[in-house]
Amino acid sequence: MNDRGLVVAVAGATGAVGREMLKILAARNFPAGTVKALASARSVGKELPFGKDTLVVEELTEDALTGVDLALFSAGGETSKKFAPLAARAGCTVVDNSSAWRMDPDVPLVVPEVNPEALDNHKKIIANPNCSTIQMVVVLKPIFDEAGLKRIVVSTYQAVSGSGQKAIEELQEQIRALFNMQEPEPKVYPHQIAFNCLPHIDDFLDNDYSKEEMKMVNETRKILGDENLAVTATTVRVPVFFGHSEAVNIETDTKLSAKEARVLLSQAPGITVLDNPREKIYPMPIHAAGEDETFVGRIREDISLENGLDLWIVADNIRKGAALNAVQIAEELLRRKLL
Repeated sequence: MNDRGLVVAVAGATGAVGREMLKILAARNFPAGTVKALASARSVGKELPFGKDTLVVEELTEDALTGVDLALFSAGGETSKKFAPLAARAGCTVVDNSSAWRMDPDVPLVVPEVNPEALDNHKKIIANPNCSTIQMVVVLKPIFDEAGLKRIVVSTYQAVSGSGQKAIEELQEQIRALFNMQEPEPKVYPHQIAFNCLPHIDDFLDNDYSKEEMKMVNETRKILGDENLAVTATTVRVPVFFGHSEAVNIETDTKLSAKEARVLLSQAPGITVLDNPREKIYPMPIHAAGEDETFVGRIREDISLENGLDLWIVADNIRKGAALNAVQIAEELLRRKLL
């Protein structure tokens, strides 16, 4: 850091998450003296808004990272594997949004409301968790601390923006085609996504779980610090543009009533409780889009299980599920004087 403030770079700045990172850095007045927008060679020269200013995109190279104090990466796993270690060796702290480093035992996997202490021993690379994991652990952490957790069963309803800009465009095009009595053409997804649900996110593994499902299993255990925690997941892509939703069933070690859970969650950081089903008040993706909070509702005791609770969790997957969490990690690093 120089006298003029931090030098901050956003790698993958032209993508949906990269653009959101720039927007959030500016909106939250992150103390950067210089901000660099980095992307692939084909994006060089493009202009991106940054608050009241405009940034000109530079190519992501080793030289472009020279002198950078903090780099927020959202440029894909292969790019992160190549450039994050180079940046770290040059003294730059990297917060990476890909899955490349999440399960590396030497890399902290951090949600600031949940495990900020994991940052204390970082070795210049910090991993941002999967979007669907982030919103779930934000809600489960207060319950975990109060009553313990034995088992988590989660089914997700994930927006197409989680697959990037091309997926957003595909949903738009398919809706348009269907309303014009035309056959929709799947390109990003293996099947039609418009007016459909695909129980298929990422590749399938030998155990018949998808990579996305196993990310939720393994990342939740790492973030909560409990390798024996029983977790199972089914991840589903739905025709929603922004905002992931999750139906979460948990078994706690000790009894926690729905009323106690509501009070506990309403006092927890980063959470908004919307839970009055008789008045038809519960979280929906349209509430979460563009918002920083993680929303929870439909909190009720599982009638099939003594220490069971059911929860419905919704958050903006581009903001809290990616860009905002990365910026919050950077803010926590500053608070802990680790930048």
